Amino acid sequence: MFQSTKNIGYASVIICNICKRTYANKNVRVRFAPSPTGFLHLGGLRTALYNLLFARKHNGKFILRIEDTDQIRLVEGATQQLQDDLQWSGIEIDEGPSQGGDFGPYFQSQRLKIYKEQIQILLDNGLGYRCFCTDRRLNLLRKEAIRKQEIPKYDNRCRHLSSEEIKKNLDEEKPSCIRFKISDKDESFDDLIYGKITSNVSLSEGDPVILKTDGYPTYHFANVVDDHMMDISHVLRGVEWQISTTKHILLYKAFNWTPPIFGHLPLLMNSDGTKLSKRQGDIRINYYKETGIFPQALINFIVHSGGGFTKDLQKHLKPKCYSMDELVEQFDISRINSHSGKIMDERLFEFNKLELERKINNEIDLNLLVNEVKEILKNNFPQRIKNNSLQYDDAYIRNILEWSVPRINKLSDLVSSNLEFVWFLPTDTDINDSEMETVRRLKERLESVTDLTKEGVNTMLKEFCKENGVKFGSFMKMLRYVLSGLQEGPSIAEMMEILGKKNTMDRLEMCINKTKP
Repeated sequence: MFQSTKNIGYASVIICNICKRTYANKNVRVRFAPSPTGFLHLGGLRTALYNLLFARKHNGKFILRIEDTDQIRLVEGATQQLQDDLQWSGIEIDEGPSQGGDFGPYFQSQRLKIYKEQIQILLDNGLGYRCFCTDRRLNLLRKEAIRKQEIPKYDNRCRHLSSEEIKKNLDEEKPSCIRFKISDKDESFDDLIYGKITSNVSLSEGDPVILKTDGYPTYHFANVVDDHMMDISHVLRGVEWQISTTKHILLYKAFNWTPPIFGHLPLLMNSDGTKLSKRQGDIRINYYKETGIFPQALINFIVHSGGGFTKDLQKHLKPKCYSMDELVEQFDISRINSHSGKIMDERLFEFNKLELERKINNEIDLNLLVNEVKEILKNNFPQRIKNNSLQYDDAYIRNILEWSVPRINKLSDLVSSNLEFVWFLPTDTDINDSEMETVRRLKERLESVTDLTKEGVNTMLKEFCKENGVKFGSFMKMLRYVLSGLQEGPSIAEMMEILGKKNTMDRLEMCINKTKP
């Protein structure tokens, strides 16, 4: 839908094939405008991500605006959490509450003077009016419409009040809101993803409120004013807002403003086809952070659920966890599917494993991973830290990380019950003299062993038991206790493979000498 055609100075021109409007790259400005009435979830992150990719693709700007005009439903701490979640996810903001910029303030609650000035323009032009209808009257209208099986909507009664009636109501200090006079004609706009959309707003609703009785604008009015004042060129948002876009375009026309280009992103659905809900605790971005999912794994999880990339992320090749720069390079808004996308939960761990592997192969990231593992160990085994029975020096953690790539989905798996032995040095391995002698012979046997793979160790242990006349099952049980201090766990062969030759020998030596860690 967008093609780069020619250069004008230092900026190329983008032409929208649907509406034939042009934007110089330097003028592409998109925004993510969440309401702090809840916390960021997958659908919101997808919207922010696609706006960021579009901005970076066209050398534009990505703006964060906090739409906090619904004062009643504000959630304490949500604004900061939104910004923290975006930062953690790798969403880089060019202008916003923390970054500043030339188009602020970036909180709608701090822009009330701007809204009231624009409201007055509509009142002066006869395109807005005061409404004195009470909640009781509006509720009666709604009930009557439902009784008649009609669409509940405002009957525009106050649109026809005389100036004398308005003055009388104001003199009596009757509460009032401001409504916008909508057209009763069809209006069309070109959606970047869904094509031409035509609707008649008046068929489904009456004149909408644009300024509430508390002096705060409604979402629809503030949204239009801010997008214009902040010079937004493209609005990419969820398809649930598509039904409101015609109303927004009517507001643009009322001010004689040129509306931005609109594109509505299809719904993200659960794998069973049900709609994602904010009430689902496991779609909050902070949930993924807390459960050990890497940011770039989560980003890849999202983009594989709805298209938008020139190579379809090379589905025919081996799965890959793409970097943000690689996603920007491949991003093509014309390839976004218009049908809902399903998120496949099992893919998340696949991407997390791929990201873990990438990080382990990068020296800087590996050092950071080592520190993360240390924090996980300290949080999970504080008593082991205190009594010095935890093995967690940097070199050892590096070895465990490299071993773990095909075996775990996230770092926290390293402290699961079946892997605790990796970190715990056995503190009480008292065995009888006969068993001790067998352990000593095994240590001597291991001196010459070079193949410490699971298969090689298993073969060696069976031969050792046969040669020394010990029962394999009983010896394995005793050896598990010697190596880990645990009664249950992985097979001894796997345990020794994980620990490696040096650590296995050290633990056998501790038992033989009855030393403490």
